Formats: sequence, structure tokens, C-alpha cells
Amino acid sequence: MSNYLGWLNYWSEAAAKAIEFPDPARDADLLSRSQRTASGGWVVQLTDAPLDLDNTTHLDALKRTYERFPEIGGRSDLR
Repeated sequence: MSNYLGWLNYWSEAAAKAIEFPDPARDADLLSRSQRTASGGWVVQLTDAPLDLDNTTHLDALKRTYERFPEIGGRSDLR
């Protein structure tokens, strides 16, 4: 699993399980832009357009995703 989030993210089945993705109740927004891979992993797109850190909507989406997954970027110990 990557140590940071990008516009497009690939999470293997094991990585998704470790961060408890997807949780339909908490991840509806992300799921609307995600695809399950044939191997059970996920390709997750944070925003509709390429991530632009000067766009406050995109920055808010990035912050929400880091808050949702504190394991990414070393903010929490993996279970």
C-alpha cells in the first residue's frame, strides 16, 4: 500500500481489507468512483477531475480520505 494518496489509487485486496475498504455506510462517495479489479483489489479515484491541490473541493476530498484511512501515510498502526 502506498504511503500517500493520489488522484488514482490502487489498493490490493489485502490492503483494502487492512484499511476496511469498502464500508458502504462510510465510503459511498469513494465507491461511486471506484472499480473492483479481477484480483479483488480496488482502483479508487478521489475526485472526478484530476486532483488539483489549488481547488478547495479537491483538497477537502483529500483531507476527508486521509481522515477516513489514517493507516495511509503512517497516521495509525495497521491492525
